[in-house]
Amino acid sequence: MQFRRNTRLASAVGLVLGLLCAVEAAKVNKHKPWIETTYHGIVTENDDKVLLDPPLIALDKDAPLRYAGEICGFRIHGQNVPFEAVVLDKSTGEGVIRAKGHLDCELQKEHTFTLQAYDCGEGPDGANMKKSHKATVHIQVNDINEYAPVFKEKSYKATVMEGKQYDSILRVEAVDADCSFQFSQICSYDIVTPEVPFTVDKDGYIKNTEKLNYGKERMYKLTVTAYDCGKNRASEDVLVKINVKPTCKPGWTGFNKRIEYEPGTGSLPLFPSVHLETCDEPITSIQANIELETNHIGKGCDRDTYSEKALHKLCGASGGGTVELLPAPSSATNWTVGLPTDNGHDSDQVFEFNGTQAVKVPEGVVSTSLKEPFTVSVWMRHGPGARDKETVLCNSDKTGMNRHHYSLYVHNCRLILLLRQEPTETENYKPAEFHWKLDQVCDKEWHHYVVNVEFPSVSLFVDGTSYEPFLVTEDYPLRPSKIDSQLTIGACWQGGSGHMAQFFRGNLAGLMVHSGKLENKKVIDCLYTCKEGLDVQLPEEVASSIKVEFNPNQSSLSVEGDDIDAFDKVMQHISYLNSRQFPTPGIRHLRVSTTVKCFKEEACVTVPDAEGYVMVLQPEEPKISLSGIDHFARGAAEFESPEGVTLFPELRIVSTITREVEAEVEAEAEAEATPAGAEDDPTVQETVVSEEIMHNLDTCEVSAVGDELDGEHESLELDPAQLTQRSLEMTSSTLGLVITGVSTMAQYETVLHLIRYKNWHTEALFDRKFKLVCSELNGRYISNDFKVEVNVIHTVNPMEHANDAMVQPNFINPVHHASVDLSGHNLVYPPQASVVPSAATVVIVVCVSFLVFMIVLGVFRVRATHQGAARDQEAGKENEMDWDDSALTITVNPMETYEDQHSSEDDEEEEEEEESEDGEEEDDITSAESESSEEEEGAEEEDQQGASRQQQLEWDDSTLTY
Repeated sequence: MQFRRNTRLASAVGLVLGLLCAVEAAKVNKHKPWIETTYHGIVTENDDKVLLDPPLIALDKDAPLRYAGEICGFRIHGQNVPFEAVVLDKSTGEGVIRAKGHLDCELQKEHTFTLQAYDCGEGPDGANMKKSHKATVHIQVNDINEYAPVFKEKSYKATVMEGKQYDSILRVEAVDADCSFQFSQICSYDIVTPEVPFTVDKDGYIKNTEKLNYGKERMYKLTVTAYDCGKNRASEDVLVKINVKPTCKPGWTGFNKRIEYEPGTGSLPLFPSVHLETCDEPITSIQANIELETNHIGKGCDRDTYSEKALHKLCGASGGGTVELLPAPSSATNWTVGLPTDNGHDSDQVFEFNGTQAVKVPEGVVSTSLKEPFTVSVWMRHGPGARDKETVLCNSDKTGMNRHHYSLYVHNCRLILLLRQEPTETENYKPAEFHWKLDQVCDKEWHHYVVNVEFPSVSLFVDGTSYEPFLVTEDYPLRPSKIDSQLTIGACWQGGSGHMAQFFRGNLAGLMVHSGKLENKKVIDCLYTCKEGLDVQLPEEVASSIKVEFNPNQSSLSVEGDDIDAFDKVMQHISYLNSRQFPTPGIRHLRVSTTVKCFKEEACVTVPDAEGYVMVLQPEEPKISLSGIDHFARGAAEFESPEGVTLFPELRIVSTITREVEAEVEAEAEAEATPAGAEDDPTVQETVVSEEIMHNLDTCEVSAVGDELDGEHESLELDPAQLTQRSLEMTSSTLGLVITGVSTMAQYETVLHLIRYKNWHTEALFDRKFKLVCSELNGRYISNDFKVEVNVIHTVNPMEHANDAMVQPNFINPVHHASVDLSGHNLVYPPQASVVPSAATVVIVVCVSFLVFMIVLGVFRVRATHQGAARDQEAGKENEMDWDDSALTITVNPMETYEDQHSSEDDEEEEEEEESEDGEEEDDITSAESESSEEEEGAEEEDQQGASRQQQLEWDDSTLTY
């Protein structure tokens, strides 16, 4: 039983062992292939074989079993891997990695991917195949020198200064597209051009080997090449241009020394192409001062040259109470006749005082007392002088004593106003002298002084800037006195000794006293403002980085900044401007002084001053022409009427300038119509044209020619309201009248139309002549002398006789004309014409009249033939005589001898001038057609010995039969 049990147990164990052996025999491919965990490989761009470290070998423990111990392949994991793994020997597991296609190092230098090996399984079908673990493979693509160096720029250029040795002038740079360090690096540069004084280093920096000479060579052209570290030469060499500049001198370039300014063209750029050369120094700040010297023009610069009184009105000052104490010499203001002036009309008229000259102002020009608020203004130029007092204006006792009531004087470069108060009930001390210590008083330059006095307050403005007195002294008021005072300019009258003292040495102009109101700051600034100066329009892009400041009269400005380009732009926008219609011609010197600072706030660059000048060209001078009726006759009753006779009823004021114009268009048109051989005609090269312009007038003077006006029986009159309405003023005297004030030509023309001449006693008056002259800018431009002759027509009534048979013949009956043209004739009727004739005289009159009639009839027939030819000439003449003879009655006295009259010598000269201007010939006799188209005849002659004029006959023969 036990045996049986053991036998059964043994059988069971054997069965189990057999089953286990059968299972093991059935499992042949027991192991996975094995490879390294990491591989590093190298491959060249032009090769596909990868050299791996370690070599690619897969091991399998199932070897040498067939299939199970063999390696059937490698599998690569990754996206777009340009490699493949190939088994070389299945039994040994050896394999290689190779590139699928062309590798490009420039696109990708390294590749990383994973790799697995797998065996062949258990049979040919690869059943039960096993894979190894994944190994990481790193492959580097080696570069080949396939690219040549290429320069970054097509060409290079630089500028150097002569005589300077540079460490580096410029750098050339080339690049190489190869991916490796060896082949992508530029190892050297070389200058191909032989025998040039330059060298280049391995980094491409070019420098000169010797100091360059601008006179020897102004520009060098170099050819430079490059090599990479693989000795590949650049595919194309590069051209290098090096300009040699002369030795750098800091300063302004593009600066024109002469700048011409044409009047009326507005703003003119002074430095349109200027540039500041700093020779490449490191600049931190630039400051330039531009000065326009105008001190020699007028009173410090170009201003309107109207009278000071007119300028005050133009600036808005009230006209009342304004007195000009230094006016231009004239018939009405003659106290400045003896003073030396600048003798010119282009600029302001100034008066010179040399220490020996002074003038007395006539009584009544200025009120003797200046109690109310008043202003004294003056232009003054004064230099350092003696220690004596120099009086500008003084009001002192005329006789007896030497008391000074008020005065303005200079003493030790101080301006002093003396103002003594008039007697009062209280004898207290009051302010009497006001002292200002000013550098302007002695700097020999023009300055404008305005003293506003509103006692006890006194203020001074110099060139528009306010100054307070540094010293005020007091004194007692003057004691009562009946002594008259004397106002003087340039010295002070010493009434006690009867001579002048404290003479002024310098120049004065525009001395004014304005009582009743103080000048305000706006008027003061206007009076001082120049009509010329500097101007600048800042470009928007540099406005914030550049600082510009002007002086008050804009004769200088300063520019400050730190950027040279922005600084140049501002300088290029600085301009000269003269707003006058007729500026003062001449030179205005110009100076630019510059300070340049570098680091550490030091002036490292010295920029010399740039000097030039603005030439203001002569403006086209206007020709002011006065024209109208210059000869007419009026009845005596009109002269004696309240209205009087209008002197200038049809006056015209015209101003013209003459220009030369190149007539290109006209010349071309004429060339087409010019016959052959006439192309060289010089008459078509240029054309002179006359152009009418508009401007102001400031004076018109009407004066009597011959005897002065007799105030007892004649006058020139003008409605003051018409003047006030146009801001004009009038002064009259026995010489005539003067209208002053700045106004348009049209306004003056209107006012002159209103001037009337009146005469209350015309019995002995036969003619009266007047002259009209107008001017602009205080006499700078003067019109022609327009002369008007007015004839007085005397009416003689026919006598009534008792004997009706003793009447005048029909042919001398009184006739009346609506209008008769007697241009160039003066009618003079002697008083004897009114004598009553006797009977014998009447008989003689009849006989002589018949004889005269026959003579006149013969003359008329001869003249009738001549008038046909003369009518064409007379038709072009202007009707210059307007004779109203509606009440004229002609009585023939046989006792009188009629002689032909000739024009006076002066009239002949005037007629000759008119004939030369008009190019027409005129006869001595002027005729006009009557309503019946028949001619009337008149004759005028003057006795050769200068005898008095005789009565002239004017025949009306329209009713004669013959």
